[in-house]
Amino acid sequence: MAKKSQDTWNLYSFVMRGKNRRLVLKSLTKPQTPTSIKENTRLGIKVVSRVLKEFNAKGIVECKTPNQKLGKVYVLSAKGKKVVELSNVG
Repeated sequence: MAKKSQDTWNLYSFVMRGKNRRLVLKSLTKPQTPTSIKENTRLGIKVVSRVLKEFNAKGIVECKTPNQKLGKVYVLSAKGKKVVELSNVG
């Protein structure tokens, strides 16, 4: 149990260290595409894509449409929801 808690705190620390990561996490309160995240956060599409790639690798988000070339849909994973709860950004 302590391991899971430590993992959650490590993910929280990772997200909180970056302004762009915090903005992307905050925008994922519902399923979003990179373009809609870009519009909501006013970040560049390359920045949004990089953050989503980092989040996906760390298990913070899940891509629900991985075979789509455009308009991929991302949602928070269980880990991502725990990070949101800790950060009170959701």
